[in-house]
Amino acid sequence: MKRALPVVALSIAGLIPLWRYAPSSGTTTTTEVAAPASTPSSSSSSSSPSSSSPSSSASSSAAASQVVQGSTVNTSKGAVQVEVTFEGDKISSVRMLQQPNHPQTTAAVPKLIQETLQAQSADIDAVSGATITSDGYVTSLQAALDAKG
Repeated sequence: MKRALPVVALSIAGLIPLWRYAPSSGTTTTTEVAAPASTPSSSSSSSSPSSSSPSSSASSSAAASQVVQGSTVNTSKGAVQVEVTFEGDKISSVRMLQQPNHPQTTAAVPKLIQETLQAQSADIDAVSGATITSDGYVTSLQAALDAKG
């Protein structure tokens, strides 16, 4: 009986943090990471030296870029959605539109984006410690790639 009271008290004290725990359900956005692009001066140097040439080459490169949103994937940590910018058939940048508000996710997103830009596909490895977010990222990314065609 002498041990019962401390065991019950410590058990209750250990359960209180579990009862108060609330997983993060908020979403946050993150900055865009873009692949190194060629400078406009290199494209304008190959064209005629007229004064209207740089603006016409800039408008043609803007017309060549396409932005596609992936599907929203609801994970146990929160919603994940990506936006992919294509320059022709190449992925030039990826931006998170929705992501879980969680420290591991915040650390994982730049790694996921960097791997996507290197692989130029959704065939990338999950980030350790953020597997659920990584899976949601890959699913949303693949949906954007499929939507692009």
